[in-house]
Amino acid sequence: MHTQLYAVNEDGSVDLHVHAQPGAGRTQITGRHGDALKIRVAVPPEHGRANDALASVLVEAFGLKTADVSLVSGEKSRTKRFRVMVEDVDAFAHRLDELVAAGTSGPGPADRDRFRPPRG
Repeated sequence: MHTQLYAVNEDGSVDLHVHAQPGAGRTQITGRHGDALKIRVAVPPEHGRANDALASVLVEAFGLKTADVSLVSGEKSRTKRFRVMVEDVDAFAHRLDELVAAGTSGPGPADRDRFRPPRG
């Protein structure tokens, strides 16, 4: 379980730590970045569009309603904290584990570079 990725609040909500990569080629959860869930979003960080896109990714990934996800801190930073209203913290933790595992199991720069012809 990745408890350092989130903190449970007294009201049962969860504060999820997110590392954002706006302006990426595509929108996806890519695993961990230190003590945060790393999410790439295709939209640029202009006028809060990337923050909205990050919230949408969380809504979809955890099967929530839009009103259940809100940005708590990091509006203009890559390091963000989202408050997520969950009914079952254990189910949330299980889904988070799945998302982290799926994000880290896909092809990344090391795999891509392995197939790139050497320069020179």
